[in-house]
Amino acid sequence: MPAVSFAPSPAQTFEIRPLQGLVGAEIIGLDLTRALSDEDFARVHRAHLDHHVVVFRDQRITPQQQIEFSRRFGVLQIHVLKQFLLAGHPEILIVSNIVENGQPVGLGDAGKYWHSDLSYKELPSLGSMLHAQELPSEGGDTLFADMHRAYDTLPAHLRSAIEGRSAVHSYTARYSEGKNAASWRPTLTAEQLAQVVTVTHPVVRTHPENGRKALFVSEGFTTHIVDLPADESRDLLAQLYAHSVQPDNVYRHQWQPHDMVFWDNRSLIHLAAGTPEHLRRKLFRTTIQGDAPF
Repeated sequence: MPAVSFAPSPAQTFEIRPLQGLVGAEIIGLDLTRALSDEDFARVHRAHLDHHVVVFRDQRITPQQQIEFSRRFGVLQIHVLKQFLLAGHPEILIVSNIVENGQPVGLGDAGKYWHSDLSYKELPSLGSMLHAQELPSEGGDTLFADMHRAYDTLPAHLRSAIEGRSAVHSYTARYSEGKNAASWRPTLTAEQLAQVVTVTHPVVRTHPENGRKALFVSEGFTTHIVDLPADESRDLLAQLYAHSVQPDNVYRHQWQPHDMVFWDNRSLIHLAAGTPEHLRRKLFRTTIQGDAPF
């Protein structure tokens, strides 16, 4: 579906406030229940490119309003696990640890490993928006690591080792791993498996909008580096992962009620820090299609 066009809208007064550290910004005072003017949209777009993750505070939006705002950035991608899509709004994936009548209402272990959303697709995600619906009283944080900075600070020997190389990404790389995996990760049908065949992407990609290079591998979806012996591939990937998520390269988002967080999957990897099992957490995710990595 093409991006939605809106009638001219009055500009809003809002502030873009960089967060402490090297990644992220808050957007204060913007009301996403109202269609954004072209000028306001351009400011948000620029902030997303500059800061890689932006936090819209206190957004009392409906699922349809989240979908419409997301579509201004591009085509939306539908997750392969159809049972966790919001009824009437298949563009929204429910991310939740809640179990009702013995069945999970959403994807409960989403983000268990560091990853970039949909890197296992030929056209991985441009970015994702996650809107808080129900938050736990403790835990539930989301961590983001800057893969531009990870590349920029690579030691010379690692930069040389990955030059010109590609890696394979697979949705099922860690599909069945971890506690209670079967309850959150139902067995994929043949039709679903056909939607998530393995793909190959460059280990270092160039961002199509800001022109910067970034590492594009993650423990969640990358299985191996092409044309390397298995042990060398494992060792090299382990070094890249460890380098990418050093504390000074990570922003930890502590959710507030009605936050909507929009991150750039071309620039970042992210991780769900985990929620105590007895506490409820539910968020709605939309995912925007990007370009083939190069």
